[in-house]
Amino acid sequence: MQIPLTTPDFRFRRLRKTAALRELVRETHLRMSDFILPIFIEEGITKPVPIKSMPDVYRYPEDQLAEIVKRAWSKGIKAVILFGVSTHKDDEGSDTWCEHGLLARMIRTAKQAQPEMLVISDNCFCEYTDHGHCGVVAHDDVDNDQTLMNLQKQVVLAAQAGVDMIAPSGMMDGMISAIREALDAAGFTHIPVMSYSTKFASAFYGPFRDAVDSSFKGTRNTYQMDPANAREALAESMQDEAEGADILMVKPGIAYLDVLAHIRANSARPLAVYHVSGEYAMIKAGAAAGVIDEKAIVLETMTAFKRAGADLIITYYAEKLADWL
Repeated sequence: MQIPLTTPDFRFRRLRKTAALRELVRETHLRMSDFILPIFIEEGITKPVPIKSMPDVYRYPEDQLAEIVKRAWSKGIKAVILFGVSTHKDDEGSDTWCEHGLLARMIRTAKQAQPEMLVISDNCFCEYTDHGHCGVVAHDDVDNDQTLMNLQKQVVLAAQAGVDMIAPSGMMDGMISAIREALDAAGFTHIPVMSYSTKFASAFYGPFRDAVDSSFKGTRNTYQMDPANAREALAESMQDEAEGADILMVKPGIAYLDVLAHIRANSARPLAVYHVSGEYAMIKAGAAAGVIDEKAIVLETMTAFKRAGADLIITYYAEKLADWL
């Protein structure tokens, strides 16, 4: 049966006929410079420790960090973000502003190993406190302003150690203003800040607690965002932009593509998304069960992030993507 053509534009399939044509008109592209690799470094271990809930992800000993950074650079990865698993925990996370603490040592090692690599520090306290919260706990909640004062000490220490970018993840009110003030006063006006500006109190973070060997109990609902709130999500990022954040971030990714797109529509700042541990673990579980094509799902997921407006993607798949792209 002949289908009547009402307009000349009816046949969209003309541009889908061959792989070359499809690639020629593709709107969204993935590049290795899009991806940031998270690295977990644990004190006091001598060999990598597999993270059971995150297949192919490890907590590495410090003496392997240089090798990992060099390997990532050789694969085309241009940025890494460092997470420390500390054995020197206290109620404030004071190891993070110690010149010889794990945070400072990781930064120095990574920069010395590959000076061209963009080294980002995850600036929070949950991996360095004995209670697992993201700051100083008072009256059963995190004290916002006391945490900001400690965060100022932490970021200045990171800058002194040679970090290329600060990435605060604690979701304290006013954290970008406090960080910018501290960095500028210490002479580090050139250090950019990538804010975890819209970070939800999400169920997708479960495996990350295994990754950082967290003893955390309870909830972070009083400082991380309610997953139901889209207008507030935009307001959080716009507030961080107003305070001087150089890059904004949405975390997690898959369930919040609408938020990502909304922020992109309202901001010209570079925008990052964190493909978090639970999202990674679900793909791995599906692939292990034989019900999905791992490579195809990952590439489709990364493309969705870019299509929604992300410029940068933090993902545990960064090294695999280097093999696939």
